[in-house]
Amino acid sequence: MPETAPQQTTSPDTPAGYGPTDRTVPTRLRERAAYDRETVHAILDDAFLCHLGFVREGAPVVLPTLFGRVGDRLYVHGSTGSRPLRESGADAGLPVCLTVTHVDGLVLARSAFHHSLNYRSVVVHGTAYQVTDPQERRIALDAIVEQAVPGRSKDARPADAKELAATAVVRLDLREVSAKIRTGGPNDEPRDLGLPHWAGVVPVAPAFAAPVPADDLDPSIGLPGYLEALRGPSGGSGSDTP
Repeated sequence: MPETAPQQTTSPDTPAGYGPTDRTVPTRLRERAAYDRETVHAILDDAFLCHLGFVREGAPVVLPTLFGRVGDRLYVHGSTGSRPLRESGADAGLPVCLTVTHVDGLVLARSAFHHSLNYRSVVVHGTAYQVTDPQERRIALDAIVEQAVPGRSKDARPADAKELAATAVVRLDLREVSAKIRTGGPNDEPRDLGLPHWAGVVPVAPAFAAPVPADDLDPSIGLPGYLEALRGPSGGSGSDTP
């Protein structure tokens, strides 16, 4: 994340976790929920795609979009012509629900009922506000780029005034937040353990293939080191910002 990010860091007086609320406590399998910042931030920082949900004209709408995290704050971006982003510019903001999910494995049980997924997810409830401060907008846009490809924001031309005018940035503070995680193998019923069906976990891991240069790229421009790192063993994206 940019060194000039706004001061959204955790202070000594900030609780170590996000307090559970009626909206963040699962109705089932509550033991899988987590509210500590370390877990929530790690799940967010290992992603760059989120789903932003809101209500428009009485009907639910969910949009996939890129995001970036700076401390206890998330930023998403889109076109200034986007209706939800325009609505977030109102004084009251726009009530939203933002989600991030990683699928880590397919859990195959002996019974159809107990098939499942190993996953890590975060759900954020709150009010989104449009970012109008020029400095914060630039920091937010850099953070979104860095979330997807760490190191890229310093290796690309910054947006000019015209491009910034066409881009809306929305801020969502991390206050009402929960994580939920499942790990391990299938939870088969004792009576099914003798059935002649394969059971276990099929791991799922994201991977980046070799970067494909643009057709018009100058052949003298080599592959940046941060793209080599992106294909490393972890295959992860994003970085932890306090």
